[in-house]
Amino acid sequence: MKVTRLVALSVLFAVASAPAVDARPRPAGHTNFSKFEANKTFGLGLELGSPDGINGKYFLSSSNALDFGLGYAYRNYYAGDGLNLYVDYLWHPFVLATADAFELPFYIGVGGHFWRFDWGCDRFGNCADYGEAFGVRVPIGIAFDFNEVPLDIFLQVVPTFDFFSHYNGHDPYLGFWGSVGIRFWFN
Repeated sequence: MKVTRLVALSVLFAVASAPAVDARPRPAGHTNFSKFEANKTFGLGLELGSPDGINGKYFLSSSNALDFGLGYAYRNYYAGDGLNLYVDYLWHPFVLATADAFELPFYIGVGGHFWRFDWGCDRFGNCADYGEAFGVRVPIGIAFDFNEVPLDIFLQVVPTFDFFSHYNGHDPYLGFWGSVGIRFWFN
């Protein structure tokens, strides 16, 4: 948990000291349910939920992106806490709403994650063992993609299907993770 806080503070310092970038103008005539076109390339920020940590996004084209994160997940499955690393490929098929200040694209994706966690912990932090999970993620969300400032805010739900190793033979598990986050765009 101390590592997550240190990483989060480092990200905040980097964002605060980075020069502001102007968002490129979007094509004229965008309407609700039109195709989304990114006006930014690389963003980095903070994510809260499952997991808490840092999040980044890199647009490979005008509507497809890689989303990645490193954080700490709390009390999932059998009361396990631990480090989570993920990478997702996202599609932004259309815009739900458009305004002068922002666009609200819908996105869906597929990816994977690795999670190493402690479980069977008592209230004093003594844990019975640790577990590891590899899983498939399907993020579904929306992003408030601002036109005039280099920021976006996202909200997502992520169904996951996890396979455990070194976790006393638990069966694969279908779970639902959710998070909200903010990113600063560098270019």
